[in-house]
Amino acid sequence: MDWTDALGPNGAVIEQMARDAMATLPEEFKLHALAVVLRVEDFAPDDILRDMEIEDPFQLTGLYDGIPLTQKSISDQPDRPDTIWLFRRPILDEWIERGNVTLSELVTHVLVHELAHHFGWSDDDIASIDKWWD
Repeated sequence: MDWTDALGPNGAVIEQMARDAMATLPEEFKLHALAVVLRVEDFAPDDILRDMEIEDPFQLTGLYDGIPLTQKSISDQPDRPDTIWLFRRPILDEWIERGNVTLSELVTHVLVHELAHHFGWSDDDIASIDKWWD
């Protein structure tokens, strides 16, 4: 491939990779995962970084913002939808630093990690879905 005219993947490409990964989830999780809002931004907003006490925005590749399904009640009145944030520039930076995984594999890994917060998955649950450590 001639890389001289290639552009870095934009947010739409990262989002499509994440949606493709969601489509491969086991059926018992797919419907709930698709109900989570997916947002791709270059970096985490300043208020999120401040709340999490993160000084370097490259340190945060993804975030789950919501109430895990294991803690939800029918009496809850949500003030916003459950959201998974993927931060494009930190993901790209990690991908370049690693040099041993595809971008799609890394996006899937970050997505599954954030879905784990949503579903309340254990490390074993994560490992059964994300073959990252194989």
